[in-house]
Amino acid sequence: METSRSSYPPVTVTARLDTPLSRWLWLVKWLLVIPHWIVLIFLWIAFLIVTVIAFFAILFTERYPRPLFDFNLGVLRWAWRVSYYSYSALGTDRYPPFSLGPEPDYPARLDIAYPERLSRGLVLVKWWLLAIPHYLVIAIFAGGMRASWWSGGLITLLTLFAAIALAFTGRYPRDLFVLVVGLNRWVFRVAAYAGLMTDAYPPFRLDQGGEEPAEKLWAADGR
Repeated sequence: METSRSSYPPVTVTARLDTPLSRWLWLVKWLLVIPHWIVLIFLWIAFLIVTVIAFFAILFTERYPRPLFDFNLGVLRWAWRVSYYSYSALGTDRYPPFSLGPEPDYPARLDIAYPERLSRGLVLVKWWLLAIPHYLVIAIFAGGMRASWWSGGLITLLTLFAAIALAFTGRYPRDLFVLVVGLNRWVFRVAAYAGLMTDAYPPFRLDQGGEEPAEKLWAADGR
């Protein structure tokens, strides 16, 4: 089965809703994630520095140095796990690990295919010019920036609704979960593109659910 038309292969953002979730733990997660936010402040500074170095490397060699790529991928993974645990999803009560690695057993996962070659021309414009339409969209989704990548906006509002439903019913509304993950997926796709980690332009499409579209089609095809 052909999957390329309805998937975004370079970036995969997946999540599994943990059940049961605590009715009230979300009230103190802001306190529990403070150590992560402190670390992520420094990791995001390093992310920006590494991206600048990668910019020149791509400009002269058409390659993103693999150690630098793996580091920035690790920062995005860390940020997604903390966001998923806290107020960008509240999809798990499992405390996120202090790790830049893939952590395959954690319910929130992110991966980016390493590009063997990147365009010298695109590296000059994609992060500030080509990504502007996406910046306008995710500003509505995400609001402002914080240590765990984004805060505020539609994502936080929907997560608050989920928290209230959890408190009163003990259940995370499934439709709300798939929407929240889809919005976060859009944000991280743009982050990878703006971070020069792929030349594939992010689609203007809300892919909802815990799995990427390619994974759903793969499963439906029986492979």
